[in-house]
Amino acid sequence: MRFMVIVKANEKSESGQMPSDAEMVAMGKLNAEMIEAGVMVSGEGLLPSAKGARVRFEGDKRSVYDGPFAETKELVGGFWILKVKSKAEVIDWVSRIPFTEGEVEIRQIGEHEDYEPQVTSEAGAATLAFEAEQRKKPSN
Repeated sequence: MRFMVIVKANEKSESGQMPSDAEMVAMGKLNAEMIEAGVMVSGEGLLPSAKGARVRFEGDKRSVYDGPFAETKELVGGFWILKVKSKAEVIDWVSRIPFTEGEVEIRQIGEHEDYEPQVTSEAGAATLAFEAEQRKKPSN
């Protein structure tokens, strides 16, 4: 099972403020432990929304909005992709994140077999086959 752990942005991350050296060391230690345990597929921090954009879809119309975006509680500040055996295991890893404030969200990533019964088109089947091949590739 793969899970995305979504780190919520906050005022500090949106202002571009980096974590302290001690926080970076603690995070690096946890990341190293997850890599050593074979559960961390990837993990990244995201730059402030001022460097991003949103695209809104309305029928055939596409509207582009440059950041920053006002509602920080709705923004993603970073993420991990973890491959574990259960939701309980991902919760155990997430409980070890050395944050002193904030929130993360845990979402299970859909796997091929989760969608297979609903996919009937050739294009949909090709997409699922591509995703399955991508998961077989080594992480690094």
